[in-house]
Amino acid sequence: MATANKVSVIPCGAMTADLTWLLLKPGRSIVDRSHKNNPAPWVDVPSHCVLVETDEGKILWDTSCPRDWEERWGPTGLQEFFPYDKVSDDEYLDSRLNQMGVGLDEIDYVILSHLHFDHAGNAQMFKNTNAKLVCHEKEREFAFGFGGLFNGAHLKTDYEGLDFQTVSGDTEFLPGVKLIETPGHTVGTMSMQVTLPDSGTMIFTSDAVYMGESYGPPATPAAIVNNLEQFYASVEKLRGIQEDTNATMVFGHDAEQIHQLRLAPESSYT
Repeated sequence: MATANKVSVIPCGAMTADLTWLLLKPGRSIVDRSHKNNPAPWVDVPSHCVLVETDEGKILWDTSCPRDWEERWGPTGLQEFFPYDKVSDDEYLDSRLNQMGVGLDEIDYVILSHLHFDHAGNAQMFKNTNAKLVCHEKEREFAFGFGGLFNGAHLKTDYEGLDFQTVSGDTEFLPGVKLIETPGHTVGTMSMQVTLPDSGTMIFTSDAVYMGESYGPPATPAAIVNNLEQFYASVEKLRGIQEDTNATMVFGHDAEQIHQLRLAPESSYT
């Protein structure tokens, strides 16, 4: 079986937000009458990217949020609901890559799990590089197909003027790297399965599964789900793959899990 060589999970600080955006769960984000006067909990929403090194090239999976988030998100109002306010200067993606000694010219592919503002926020960094940008064909169709500047969390400023290669279906992309169709959060959300020699299989769910509480079982949806039926189907698809491969699941925005992972630049998976 083909394997990748190395995976580096790159922590990029955190947004904060009302938990309800991420988890529609009675007793957690939906309260009973004895707690009806309590404010909804605000939680950390960590952001990460992943660098995958293979014999046939380096992949950057997602690009996190931009340094100019407050100004760029201003027209959308998203900065009021998802402020990227728990990030230090050394946690922005460009700083992280510098700490890792990885130049933009070393990255062969930038794969966007989907094109929301907190995943495609630094895609423009790669505009004049040799990196090939990749997303799902349905994601590109939607992201470039609506009128106006933004639609929900899709913000054209993040990705306009960029050329995207597209994939569809479950795709063996590079040795040890498989892209998995997991729509529901958006029409073209993907997850990434990576097989490593020592660490085995890892699945990076992106926003197909926000956090361990979302995964369950039972699966728990969120306020930001484009298609609920697809969301449930995608979670169970990932669960099936995990059961078959004994994969380590890395969720999209899990504030507890992010601190339990081996994190770049100090550590990695092989």
